[in-house]
Amino acid sequence: MKEAIQTPTAPAAIGPYSQATVSGQMVYTSGQIPLSPDGSLLEGDVAMQARQVLDNLKALLAAAGSGLDRVLKTTVFLKDMEDFAAMNAVYAEYFSEPYPARSTVQVAKLPRDVRVEIEAVAERG
Repeated sequence: MKEAIQTPTAPAAIGPYSQATVSGQMVYTSGQIPLSPDGSLLEGDVAMQARQVLDNLKALLAAAGSGLDRVLKTTVFLKDMEDFAAMNAVYAEYFSEPYPARSTVQVAKLPRDVRVEIEAVAERG
C-alpha cells in the first residue's frame, strides 16, 4: 500500500507528484531543489543550495517517520560536475558512516535552473 507524505516543513510539490511516498518500511523522496518551505528559491552557490536541499530532505524524512541516518541511497544531480567537491563537503555534514550508497550525475538543466537536486530512499523506524 502506497502512502503520500505531505508536510509544510518542506516545499510543496509543484506538479502532479508527492513530496515523498511510503510503501511498507521504505520512504522514497521526490528530488529536492533549493526551495524554502514557503516555495521561494534560494539563490547562491552550490554549497548554499545543497544545504537547503538536504534540509528539505531531512524534513520530508521526519514527516515520513525516518531520518537522514536511515537513508540507504541518494541520487545527486548537478548542473556542473565542477561543483562536486563543494556539494560533497556539505553532504558530509549531513551524513555519517555508514554512508548511503550514492550516484552523482551532471545534467543539462535542472528545474528553476538550480545547481543541485537530490533524491533519497530510506527506511522508516
